[in-house]
Amino acid sequence: MRQITGNKLLVRALKEEGVDTIFGYPGACTIDISDELYKQDDIRVILPRHEQALVHEADAYARTTGKVGVCLVTSGPGATNLVTGLATANYDSVPLVCFTGQVARHLIGNDAFQEVDIVGITRSITKYGVTVRNREDLGRIIKEAFYIARTGRPGPVLIDLPKDVMCELGSPDYPETVNIRGYKPNTSVHMGQLKRALKMLKKAKKPLFLAGGGVNIARANAVFTEVVNKTNVPVVTTIMGRGAVATEHPLYIGNLGMHGQYAANMAVGECDLLFSIGTRFNDRITGKLHAFAPNAQIVHIDIDTASISRNIHVDVPIVADALEAVTKMNEYVEPCETEAWVKQIQAWKEEHPLTMKSREQMSPMDIINEMNRQFDEAIITTDVGQHQMFVTQYVQINEKKQLVTSGGLGTMGYGFPAAIGAKLGNPDKTVIAISGDGGMQMNIQEFATAVLEELPLILCVFNNEYLGMVRQWQKLFYGKRYGMTNLKAGALFRRTNGEEMPEYTPDFVKLAESYGAKGIRVKKKEEIAAAFEEAKKNTKTPTLIEFIIDPEEMVYPMIQPGGTLEDMIMDC
Repeated sequence: MRQITGNKLLVRALKEEGVDTIFGYPGACTIDISDELYKQDDIRVILPRHEQALVHEADAYARTTGKVGVCLVTSGPGATNLVTGLATANYDSVPLVCFTGQVARHLIGNDAFQEVDIVGITRSITKYGVTVRNREDLGRIIKEAFYIARTGRPGPVLIDLPKDVMCELGSPDYPETVNIRGYKPNTSVHMGQLKRALKMLKKAKKPLFLAGGGVNIARANAVFTEVVNKTNVPVVTTIMGRGAVATEHPLYIGNLGMHGQYAANMAVGECDLLFSIGTRFNDRITGKLHAFAPNAQIVHIDIDTASISRNIHVDVPIVADALEAVTKMNEYVEPCETEAWVKQIQAWKEEHPLTMKSREQMSPMDIINEMNRQFDEAIITTDVGQHQMFVTQYVQINEKKQLVTSGGLGTMGYGFPAAIGAKLGNPDKTVIAISGDGGMQMNIQEFATAVLEELPLILCVFNNEYLGMVRQWQKLFYGKRYGMTNLKAGALFRRTNGEEMPEYTPDFVKLAESYGAKGIRVKKKEEIAAAFEEAKKNTKTPTLIEFIIDPEEMVYPMIQPGGTLEDMIMDC
């Protein structure tokens, strides 16, 4: 039998797994893999400008296509630069397979140049991590990695590849099947538990669906909408669950939690049955645990056994994939008598509608409303901060529009590279990235990637000259002591005790143009529509639109950290 190197087997394995795009950054320990990739034409290789951006790009590629995102980086700093992106993907259940170069086996543990124990470093933020010690195990490990990444609760897997192992000759065969002892993801629904939950749903006077990110991950949106229509049960979502049903659906209330809609938080507090699907019940949606859904029995469907009753005790646990469970629900659900309950929720909506005060100056709501008007079909990515919360409150999401955001880790610098990954995976769709002026600068080098790949992204920067979300906390809870949040502060600011500040740095429009992209600055609400229309004309390069926002704009409602869902600050 003709033997081949581990490098050749890796490329063969990627093709067998249906990989068509890999996000890679080269180095000494992966140069032989880069050489093998150079010799073939089936797999597109994307060269970002930083490994953190690289893994975010693979992440959004996976979220928007349903495929596994694939990364290739070198050892040492190349590998450690993946850490934030791995944690982001782990929290949000994104299937990634990340290959890291490693020094030769005899150098491991000797503090060799660019050697780190990346498997040890990332053990708590990956679904599985392993260093390949023997060439004969390489094919099996790669096959297992893709299987683990995409099955059960999806997540990132890391494979560390010592340089000498990859150069060694071995079998050219790649396994066709996987059999991992101790890893048998649940693929069925316990019908006894599900029918018990559906009986409770039928009897409830104030039932409420809580849809988390698991509904979107499982692509269960359409069948879940059918269940909602049949039962007439209202729906709240987590931020990651937004879009589980269309945001225009008459039974959709809104997001719950720290910046959730008043009616949504009130509904959770008053419901007598909370039927939750695909959520971890993290602190940003629950507030104080003892006061969360105090009157409700709780049903929890989740693919991850460890997520059930971890934060909130549930009455009916169901371990199942969201699509499988909701499909079975759709066969058995019956209409529920919810007219009075829906009327009460509507009254809460009318009492405190989700809106922003009308004013002369351009507001984030003005920008997002115009975006809703002009773009019927789009993928919208966000960074993290106030702008993210505004988007999750006001952007319309339905079967033609998808929201991609870092929900669990809250990673600044995610939005721009995520847009690149989404566009590479969905070239025929409009992709819009929304960032703050702080987060945009964290991976701004990716302009080079976007320009060279000829990606007509629309990049919206909400520039309020501050790190807005932290500033909001400082304004509300820290006596307006804006420490470390003013992005114009520096030597001049200190020298003059805050009386003088320079012009904002950078000039985003000039910076975009320096990369070969287009830049537009918008200062008035009357200019918003024209800016989007101009951006749509640009079909080969990104367009950055800088929106000048008042630093005093605040995200409401807001619940003070450690508060309850009923302790909402409606305005200030």
